[in-house]
Amino acid sequence: MVDIAASRLRAQRLVGAPLASPVEVVRLFGAVQAQDFPGARWALGQRAAGATDAEIGRLFDEGHILRTHVLRPTWHFVLPEDIRWLLELTGPRIRRGLAGRYRQLGIDESDVPRATEIFREALAGGRFRTRPELGEALRAAGIAPDGQRLPHLLMAAELDGVIVSGPRRGKQLSYALLAERAPGARSLDRSEAVAELTRRYFRGHGPAQIQDFVWWSGLTVSDARSGLARAAGDLQRRVVAGKDYWLAADADLDAPATAAAHLLSNWDEYTVGYRDREAVLSADRPFDPSLFSFGSVLSNVVTIAGQVRGSWRRAGTGEGARIELRMLDRLGRAEEKALEEPGRRLSHFLEQPVELTVEFPIPAGATRPE
Repeated sequence: MVDIAASRLRAQRLVGAPLASPVEVVRLFGAVQAQDFPGARWALGQRAAGATDAEIGRLFDEGHILRTHVLRPTWHFVLPEDIRWLLELTGPRIRRGLAGRYRQLGIDESDVPRATEIFREALAGGRFRTRPELGEALRAAGIAPDGQRLPHLLMAAELDGVIVSGPRRGKQLSYALLAERAPGARSLDRSEAVAELTRRYFRGHGPAQIQDFVWWSGLTVSDARSGLARAAGDLQRRVVAGKDYWLAADADLDAPATAAAHLLSNWDEYTVGYRDREAVLSADRPFDPSLFSFGSVLSNVVTIAGQVRGSWRRAGTGEGARIELRMLDRLGRAEEKALEEPGRRLSHFLEQPVELTVEFPIPAGATRPE
């Protein structure tokens, strides 16, 4: 029987051979959701051989990995080589969808190009500016940056391919000019861009359905079908329980399941990358949304064999990291043992000791399952 969860774990490089570097992880997916900036770094770290948070931070600061609004939209990690064609493909549709929000915020048609030009001038010559600093530049030019106006004006400049992430300044993030941060960024013909994004998605997320790709990419169903037709030589179609799935042509959908455990971050691609998330939940296991920070599987989750078994959070400060796990149900001894490995991976990633504590319900009269 086909195990969708196990196949996705392999496609996403959460099991099997990891990728050589965090850059290769971003290249595999095309875009990696990075709304939770620390969590997104951990998402890359779990898929790249030996990666540490410090290494990913350095790659980000040096501009080997960029962060911008793209796709649905929300922040994503993208590569300099891909950022231009991704924005040209998805940016116009996103901008059209924001028209109503602009009206609510009192942003008129002239505000966006004026603000974008102010950002351009403030960042020219390799200068990096934080969000508050760019807000002050707007205010000095007579454009109010109050409330959500500044984030939306910044996002418009990102979607138009003018600004992008710069290096961190302490704990603050900065902005830079895209033309200076990614001078070699390429453009693609639209049909070619649709095919490339389709190819990247299904190779990195498959097996997945058309509806999953449409959700993840923000493209239309028509675009998705066109992309599948153009990328057909690199993908295979399989029918599982009456549903059509696509995945990499060289993927083994019949490979055995794995008992591996993972501590997945908020909006990890393994959960957020699909409209249909049934594969990560068991019909025989109750789901208690109160255990999860967002009330859903899009928050920090503990998975075993690719299925959500609980939530986790980092608690306390100071030396070392204490990770508190809250489980949906009791674990068998082998499952408890499996949780040791993600603890070791996180310790290596953070380069500090990690202590895992586990809390789970104990029904009256229950015994530990084997």
